[in-house]
Amino acid sequence: MAFSELAFLPFLPQKRASQALLELAESVPGPTTGEFCALARKYGVVVVLNLFERDQEKTYDSSPVIDVDGSIVGITRMIHIMESEGFYEKGYYSPGNKETFVHRTQKGMIGVAICYDRHFPEYMRGLAIQGAEIVVVPQAGILGEWPEGMFEAELRVAAFQNGYYAALCNRVGKEEVLHFSGESYVVDPLGRVIARAPQGKDFILHADCDLDLIKESPAKKYFLKDRRPDFYRTFRLID
Repeated sequence: MAFSELAFLPFLPQKRASQALLELAESVPGPTTGEFCALARKYGVVVVLNLFERDQEKTYDSSPVIDVDGSIVGITRMIHIMESEGFYEKGYYSPGNKETFVHRTQKGMIGVAICYDRHFPEYMRGLAIQGAEIVVVPQAGILGEWPEGMFEAELRVAAFQNGYYAALCNRVGKEEVLHFSGESYVVDPLGRVIARAPQGKDFILHADCDLDLIKESPAKKYFLKDRRPDFYRTFRLID
């Protein structure tokens, strides 16, 4: 079970940060994770949340991962922070400071790429290196933000190149400044869209993910084995 970016609040960064808005950040464990830990335990499901987290004096865009027994097995914090009109994120979020982005659950290895992080191929490859089988992408994508076809193409390529399932969960609906498109979707390790939600509607999207397909993916059979990290270190800017 996965939720979109800041699923339980308005999308705060559409407005510049204020002290009143920063006060909405909560701890982990905290009230939201407490509710979902109980639900995960009751129904035997893995839950990937996304919320506005406070840890001492800093605040983060965070995704706690809750296992089927109701335990929090890890927290991913967004590491790339965007700043543009309607996405005034640098006033809200400190860059993530955790080094584990993939979490072991009783249903598999769950990686998380929070919104802006998905645009960085190094990050998406890093999830594969850490053993991700399913990558959840809590997203806040707006209508008209993407060139035609790119909303899906980028994540299809990431799943294909890295050999995992990818499940993007997008916000939906018109808010004070932004209009979020919905259109959540799930991609398999061959880069195929296997489930898709409609545009502009609240929707519960289901997808069956056969984890055995991962080991047969081109990424697992070829790409990841043939990497040359020793050589990549020689890359330098050319004047």
